[in-house]
Amino acid sequence: MATPTTPTASRAFTNNSLDGDAVPDEDSSEVTKLFAERLQAWKHAVGYLEDYITATEKTNTAHAKEYEKVLKTVKDPLKEGHHFDQALGGIAGMFENIRSNTQGISNQHHETAKQLKDTVLPTFARLHAEIKNKSKELAKGAGKQSKAVDKARALTQRHIELLGTHTASFDSHGGKLTASDDPYVVQRGVYHRLNKQIQEENNNRQDLITVQNSFAQFEAHVIQTIQHGLGQFMQVVNNQAEQTKTMYGDMVGTSQRVPLDFEWNGFVERNNNVLIDPNAPPRTVSNISFPNQDHRATQPLVAGSLERKGKIMRNYDTNYYVVTPSKFLHEYKTDDNFAKEPVPEFSLYLPDCIIGAASGQKFNVKGKDVSRGKIGNSFSMTHELAFKAHTPQAATQWWGIMSEAAGKTAGGAPAGSTPTSPVASSPTSETDAKHPAPLQTQGLEKQNSVKSSGSAATKSGPTPISSTTPASGVDKKPGEY
Repeated sequence: MATPTTPTASRAFTNNSLDGDAVPDEDSSEVTKLFAERLQAWKHAVGYLEDYITATEKTNTAHAKEYEKVLKTVKDPLKEGHHFDQALGGIAGMFENIRSNTQGISNQHHETAKQLKDTVLPTFARLHAEIKNKSKELAKGAGKQSKAVDKARALTQRHIELLGTHTASFDSHGGKLTASDDPYVVQRGVYHRLNKQIQEENNNRQDLITVQNSFAQFEAHVIQTIQHGLGQFMQVVNNQAEQTKTMYGDMVGTSQRVPLDFEWNGFVERNNNVLIDPNAPPRTVSNISFPNQDHRATQPLVAGSLERKGKIMRNYDTNYYVVTPSKFLHEYKTDDNFAKEPVPEFSLYLPDCIIGAASGQKFNVKGKDVSRGKIGNSFSMTHELAFKAHTPQAATQWWGIMSEAAGKTAGGAPAGSTPTSPVASSPTSETDAKHPAPLQTQGLEKQNSVKSSGSAATKSGPTPISSTTPASGVDKKPGEY
């Protein structure tokens, strides 16, 4: 008796199964799963692009807010803005242009974010939805057909195994089987189910071929949509970049078009009442007036150059002298008021001086230098100064004015060498009343107190110094004491 055998099917792990394999050893849903996985990959790829567009949109929104902060740095009016011309074409107009363009850049970022969200992002969102619908279509179509193939193969496999069981029983029992277990009947059942299985397999194969062919077209559509969406994205961001570039260029161009002298000319025009007119002549002392400039106390009684004999070298030096209404004789080096401070070299208060008679071009004055103030004058010594005028007439003029200032009315040159002295009297003018009592010369006071036969001055007026005519036996030259 032959040993019964159980038929075994040889199955290959390939899409092209051997013709002898009734039930191929392959996964009928393997192709469907591969397509589903590929659709998942495309969905994730499009999802990345959606995230990229969304992040770019949020970045532009943030940039718009940041540029609003930038705008605040130049939003307030310029400090000391009145120094700049408010007309267009100047610095104030340049800052106004900066504000306008910075606001435009902020608005452009807002507009870019809006276009990305409303125009570009929906393109990728629709593509994402198409990929998801394609996945559902694959699961409902080819996926469902694959399950039908698996079911038919399972039925065929069970009847093939049943045929093996009954053929084995036929060999072991000598052909004694029931009619339903007859291997012939079972075999025909196998063929029936195998035919249905092959129909399902062929239908599934045709569906997969259709899906496979459609995938090429679908992927081309996906790529075209991606290209279109990125083209829209590029157009939006390029427009934003061009606008930003244009606005920055306008800022720079506006600043470069400001004429170099525009602000200065406007500044000079607005402040012409304050600024110095370069065409105006410079100020001169001769054209200037001030209070009390021509007051009678400022006008000298006599002024000019005289020669004075030196104390050591005994030669004459020329200096500038002035007799003032205040009854002072001032000596200056020159009559120049500008080279240095015009401070008198010495000053004599004529009412306190003894004025000798004029002899030709010469005359003498004896008194104290009072130019050093009250304290210095108390310790100053009495000096006898010998003067010489340029002409006898000039000497007579100087002697007469100084004698009158000293209190004696000039009536001509006295004879001999008789010294003159101030006339003892109370102040006869407003100028004399305002002067304090003159200082006394100590040496002369002692001498004159013995020889004086005149009356003393009153307490309210200057104390006069009397002089007497020397004895006829004393021979003195005119003008000497």
